[in-house]
Amino acid sequence: VQLQASGGGLVQAGGSLRLSCAQSGRSSSDYSTGWFRQAPGKEREFVAASRWSPIVPRYADSVKGRFTFSRDNAKNMVYLQMDNVKPEDTAVYYCVARYGWSVAYSSPQQYVFWGQGTQVTVSS
Repeated sequence: VQLQASGGGLVQAGGSLRLSCAQSGRSSSDYSTGWFRQAPGKEREFVAASRWSPIVPRYADSVKGRFTFSRDNAKNMVYLQMDNVKPEDTAVYYCVARYGWSVAYSSPQQYVFWGQGTQVTVSS
């Protein structure tokens, strides 16, 4: 499974940004996907994830109410709509995937497949 993330960039605090992730390779059916982020000097942090079906996103408390995870299974695309962004959202954002669903979905060790990352910078 290959993951290609895009959509990062520079945005002002309070603004919006939409990240996209294209999934290709082996059949993507029954793959859970999600997003992690890593700020300079910090560990990778869970952002959002969902199983293949039904799509019921789980969010980190730090982004709940501001970020929206969505997925287009027909197009093998995963999205992260980021609204009301804050300077502390600045990080490299990674698209991730694994076969099946794990109750430990917020742990980076649960995901085998990682995209290359896309930089998001929020200015104050």
